[in-house]
Amino acid sequence: MSRWYEVTLLALIIHQIDAAFWQEWSMFGVPGGVQGFLVFNAVAVGAILVGYRELLLGGRWAPHAVVLCGALGLATAGLHIGFAIAGREEFHLPLSILVIVLCGVAGAVLLGFVKRVSTAGRNESR
Repeated sequence: MSRWYEVTLLALIIHQIDAAFWQEWSMFGVPGGVQGFLVFNAVAVGAILVGYRELLLGGRWAPHAVVLCGALGLATAGLHIGFAIAGREEFHLPLSILVIVLCGVAGAVLLGFVKRVSTAGRNESR
């Protein structure tokens, strides 16, 4: 399961690198432009990195970390599929598309492990 967290995390980070190229802050109308985009990424990437530590250490917040990371993967894919359907032309390069699809697939697979993480945490606390 930690491998799927890693794959989702990596896909999200690669997507954010690609997002900087496409100036994603303009697409979303992020307050502060690139500065707001950087603040968002500091918070989001920081949270999923801390969550990864929780998962590896079997912390009580591990199930929440799995949900957050998986949901971010699915949301990333969903939002960009919506943008593509709406006719936006950003993120139409082959690797951009691949990374977005990977975010969604890895996020969905990761979310499939939530119950296992929750159960493992309860079993350890007994």
